[in-house]
Amino acid sequence: MFVRSLHHGITCTCICSAIPLCSESIKGLSLVTRSQSRDHPLDSLPACSPCSSAMLRLTACCLLLACAVYLSSSAVIMENGAPILWGQTAGQVTDLPIQNGMYNPDPWNFLQRLSMYRLMITATDPLMGYMGTSATENPMWGLPLQLVWMLTSGRLTDPTGATTCGLQTGDPMCVSTSSWWGCVSYFVSAMPFLSAAKNDFFGEGVQVVLQVPAGVTEFCTTYDDCKSRYPDVMAKWDAFFQGLKNSDKSPLPDNEKKDAILGLYWEAQMASTYASAACSAKKSHYTSTEMSFASSWLNSAEYVSAARFQSSLERSEKFITPLPGRILKDGDSAPNIADLSADENHTLNVFTWMKNMNTIMGGGLVNMWRSAMCSVVTREKGREVLEQLLLDPAFATGTVLSIITSMATSC
Repeated sequence: MFVRSLHHGITCTCICSAIPLCSESIKGLSLVTRSQSRDHPLDSLPACSPCSSAMLRLTACCLLLACAVYLSSSAVIMENGAPILWGQTAGQVTDLPIQNGMYNPDPWNFLQRLSMYRLMITATDPLMGYMGTSATENPMWGLPLQLVWMLTSGRLTDPTGATTCGLQTGDPMCVSTSSWWGCVSYFVSAMPFLSAAKNDFFGEGVQVVLQVPAGVTEFCTTYDDCKSRYPDVMAKWDAFFQGLKNSDKSPLPDNEKKDAILGLYWEAQMASTYASAACSAKKSHYTSTEMSFASSWLNSAEYVSAARFQSSLERSEKFITPLPGRILKDGDSAPNIADLSADENHTLNVFTWMKNMNTIMGGGLVNMWRSAMCSVVTREKGREVLEQLLLDPAFATGTVLSIITSMATSC
């Protein structure tokens, strides 16, 4: 047995046992956590005891997930080369729930929402050979990693405190319909999944109706429903999936083909992001500090999308890992948040700088960046600049304007 004190003030006790867990890499462990703090939804976790039931195996898995999060100085979003809990997701569409002859996944269950991403990645991978030599170059990998970060940082729980959705005392795999983060995620999970099904990526004529909690009517649940409410979003996801199907016939060299498909992908993702303004009422459940971060997080997508960032598994992990590992509280001020890592503080500081500079310039920084991302060459340079800006604390933010201006002169 060993005991470690964690950087959030948690004590984590891991004990050898015979519990059959959900992951081979953590088989044989059970866990107890104790905390003096009640700020994090994974705090004050109960102990798990040997039992062969599926529910207790999942509970043990969730407890170990919590321990893994706290044992790291930044977010833990990967396990054995895949997103956390990836092995517990549906490997094929026939693994999804079925009702009245139609597939009926529940996007308000974390594992089922993660399953939707796995199925989309599996279905599109064969058409993305030009993305690179690795098996994980698909740009859709960024979305499940983002969802995992939301789970491990507590952002999918009920922010109102009215339910135990997402908490260890309730259903730890529950995604709250009151969560702003869960709502924004819905627009980049449900809508592409429904479009992929409509475009026969899961088999010809496959029909999907998404589950929704009783009494909740604000979310579209079928392709036709989403197309009626958000026609531009669905049109852009359709264009992406159709573009993928047609890419093997394209005469373009692989680098230009890749750039074109990434362009369609980011147009669709940004359309979903803009449509998620429908989630705005849920912002009132959070501190102003958290929502300021959320705004800067959305703002950062403008730069990433314009550069047509290839959000492969490896690249996405580098950018998502340093995001703040808990919901921000009043009084949190980067780069001096004591219980966040140096990387988390740096990321928050850079996000704030980017948003503030753009505000001061009346939207001019984003517009300059978009104008500079005018070719395959400048977009490649733009991706390098973003990596330096976000991941290298020694990079001088003051040089960004001159770099953008220099890139724009070649357009």
